Amino acid sequence: MLYLRSLLFVPGNQPNMLTKAASFSPDAFVPDMEDSVAWDDKSQARETVSINLEMLANTGTKVIPRINSLDTGLCETDLEAIVGPNIYGVSVGKINTPADVSVISEAIAGLETQCGIAKGSIKLVLWIETAVGILNAHQILSSDDRIIAAAFGAEDFTNDMGIERNEDDREILFPRSQLAIAARAAGVLALDTPFFGFRDPDSLKLNSEQSRSIGFKGKFAIHPLQVDIINQCFSPSKEEIAHAVEVIQVFEEAAANGRGSTSLNGQVVDVPVVKRAESLLNQAKQMDITS
Repeated sequence: MLYLRSLLFVPGNQPNMLTKAASFSPDAFVPDMEDSVAWDDKSQARETVSINLEMLANTGTKVIPRINSLDTGLCETDLEAIVGPNIYGVSVGKINTPADVSVISEAIAGLETQCGIAKGSIKLVLWIETAVGILNAHQILSSDDRIIAAAFGAEDFTNDMGIERNEDDREILFPRSQLAIAARAAGVLALDTPFFGFRDPDSLKLNSEQSRSIGFKGKFAIHPLQVDIINQCFSPSKEEIAHAVEVIQVFEEAAANGRGSTSLNGQVVDVPVVKRAESLLNQAKQMDITS
């Protein structure tokens, strides 16, 4: 089971920050050549990221660089600089249609052949962050076997809509939920937008818990100090694991007595509840979390 709870952005034009990032333990590093890099620094960022990919890959953590979107004209050049054995995947912003995915996937396929790595090795994490992207989300996310995750970009989405951001996120409630549903239907992970208050751990925790409650499986971090909180929020807690074990036990006891449902602490326990408990325990096993 693939899991990507925390994905740490690192500005691609800052070699010291890339080196420092290697001492932290997110589920993925995201050397960024897009939004965190000024236009005049794009070439430098591309070169710096390319040089540091092997160093990041040697940590054992997945490396998923974010490249510039198709509309910038830089996408292909970015791909040429990074595709190879040191990356797990590529993150691409502002995906609006399945045709966008086809262009990117075909470009990657050609570079995989040049690098001598198996076709399809490089995965895709796609940013859905426009109105048209949200409306096309399921078609986009079902369009290519490389796709492993969808990322929701709140800042670009609200910019596209011409609306302001609010502390309670009310303006993104629908598109955020829509993306999580589309990702689930397509069988890929839903990854939530970064939380920019990196000096506010309590609000980050609340935001991440809300995100998980609507179906997101992970979140992007803009600062290393956010990683542990995000990992905790998107992992089964010891209390959840213990409860799941108890749910399965009482259901098995009921089934042995010929009953199709039972109760635990005043709550009905039936097949969907048991399946949810089994899924949580499987997730905990994959993450090497015990009760």
